[in-house]
Amino acid sequence: MARRTRADMQATRASLLTTARKFFCDAGYAATSMDELTAQAGLTRGALYHHFGDKKGLLAAVVEQIDAEMDERLQAISHHAKDPWLGFRRRCRAYLEMALEPEYQRIVLRDAKAVLGGASPESQRHCVASMQTQLETLIAQGLVAKAHPQALASLIYGSLAEAAFWIADGEDGDTRLKQSTTALELLLRGLHTPA
Repeated sequence: MARRTRADMQATRASLLTTARKFFCDAGYAATSMDELTAQAGLTRGALYHHFGDKKGLLAAVVEQIDAEMDERLQAISHHAKDPWLGFRRRCRAYLEMALEPEYQRIVLRDAKAVLGGASPESQRHCVASMQTQLETLIAQGLVAKAHPQALASLIYGSLAEAAFWIADGEDGDTRLKQSTTALELLLRGLHTPA
């Protein structure tokens, strides 16, 4: 039997992730059959087990991929804003808006919470650290009241994460998003120290 190259292994992994994202988004984690998923990807269950261990491992990898893409989107929002405070506000709001995106809502906010217990500790640390860096800059520029940046980042991240779960959990997501963004603006106004 021919030995598989690194490129072959990466292509197999990518194919499983792409197919799993579609299945998990369309049918949900519980209703996704590994036999159907691997058949759709043109692979065997052995390939899935080799790369991800099991169905739960595949879900964790899909969540990690979606989280990384979401982080890139949020970083771009901050980077392209006219000023740092506006960028921070838009980034927080965008995080809440993502709770209504079908793929993010179904896979990350519903299934990952139920199956994996939510975001991985590494993902949470990364989100808090990214927010902390932004807050340190805003505090140094006098745009946010002086406070411990990591404590502040943890509180804001926790609030956003819980609000996103709440938005995703109801049939009235649009209403919940409006209520959450109104509350977010109130919260952020309390931090802002206009020049």
